[in-house]
Amino acid sequence: MPMRFWTYCAASTLLLAGAAAAQPDVSAGQAYDPALRDALLATVGESSSFADRFEAEVWLLDMSTRLQKLLPDTRYRLDLLRKIHAEATLAELPPELVLSVIHVESRFDRFALSHAGARGMMQVMPFWKNEIGRPDDNLFDVDTNLRYGCTILKYYVDLERGNLQRGLARYNGSLGKSWYPNLVFKALSKTYYRQ
Repeated sequence: MPMRFWTYCAASTLLLAGAAAAQPDVSAGQAYDPALRDALLATVGESSSFADRFEAEVWLLDMSTRLQKLLPDTRYRLDLLRKIHAEATLAELPPELVLSVIHVESRFDRFALSHAGARGMMQVMPFWKNEIGRPDDNLFDVDTNLRYGCTILKYYVDLERGNLQRGLARYNGSLGKSWYPNLVFKALSKTYYRQ
């Protein structure tokens, strides 16, 4: 799997970027893609994780060691890593990529709030709650935030036919620019790479 993942990353970053399509502006009242809305609806309530106990122990120990400085509470850190792995796996995303996105978006602060109103670890915009008919969902809740964030990220990567650079830029709302994907790739290569 590590070779396939790195091949996927390398191939995605080498794809030529087409014309930049701007992400709709929520404040301007533009509608978002209904297919993404449907993807969010379909994933609310599902879960999956490691193939076996050995894989879980190796991955959790490895990533826990890397996150120790940012998250000193061992029990919280391991519980969070299990949740991230489960949601990334459910969304068919490499868990290390999701860790890198969270690192860039919020530095693992579950109560992060952006100037634009994005919330939680994966910085999800609250309008999505109304879009899928779940206005009472709490985006500061780790499980909820990870479910939304991973689903949205996977949708955008798929929309860009596996091009991680463009999928990440779309997730951030900066399609056509490389600064955000480069930050995620830097976190991935320096901190969350798979051994």
